[in-house]
Amino acid sequence: MSEGCEGALYVVATPIGNLEDLSPRAARLLGEVSWVAAEDTRHSARLLRHLGIDKPLVSLHEHNEASRVTALRDALASGQDVALISDAGTPLISDPGFVVVRELRASGHRVIPVPGACALVAALSAAGLATDRFLFEGFLPAKGGARRQRLTAALEREETLVYYESPHRIQATLQDISALFGSRRVVLARELTKTFETFLDADAETLLAHMREDPNQARGEFVIMVAGAEPRDDETQALVEGEAWLAAMLAEGVGVKAAATVVASRLGGRKKYWYQCAQALKESDA
Repeated sequence: MSEGCEGALYVVATPIGNLEDLSPRAARLLGEVSWVAAEDTRHSARLLRHLGIDKPLVSLHEHNEASRVTALRDALASGQDVALISDAGTPLISDPGFVVVRELRASGHRVIPVPGACALVAALSAAGLATDRFLFEGFLPAKGGARRQRLTAALEREETLVYYESPHRIQATLQDISALFGSRRVVLARELTKTFETFLDADAETLLAHMREDPNQARGEFVIMVAGAEPRDDETQALVEGEAWLAAMLAEGVGVKAAATVVASRLGGRKKYWYQCAQALKESDA
């Protein structure tokens, strides 16, 4: 436990399904702290009962997180140690806790990580996709337009793309991925560490067909992993960037000739070529 007169906040990872994944250190600390700040006290109470631990539980979720800071700050200042846990996995990874950790660190209090289960890391470790670089986007927006906008923004990213998704929206999200990413490889991790853990590996359209054939594959919590875009050479990248600039300027009402002049001055190349590109873009939008 913490040394000295001040307490510490322990950010404790808890299992995402299999209770055996709780580390001995995490179990010990949960039994030693003065109290536990939990995303859902009813859910966390079951975990503590399983461990034979009887500790005061205080709710800490997205709606009350800011208001809990003062109580936590006072507890640590009085020498109490507190554990922060979420419903499953590592707190702050698409879960509450950021505000608390930021404010306590800013106040000079110790925040100590107790690592363990995390759906993001577990899924990547077994997906067979590149893990040297990845972009984690958490949960996508619920509304279709905003979701497609977020996906489009990552279309040219070369890192593996990782998203969390619920069973209520998994098919709609896969439909959007299919429309935007085409035959790009997608690995779907479902119900990680639980009895019906499944990894599906195909393009999004094939995964959708599989779910239609077997509705059980649309149940549970999901981690969606999309292979990154193939690297482009400098010339190809310049063409993509130039067309994006042209489209943006044309949308703002800039004339074809003026838009072509700007792009040619920024990226080089013949002005005539960029003029033809701009003209084609304008005609396609007509």
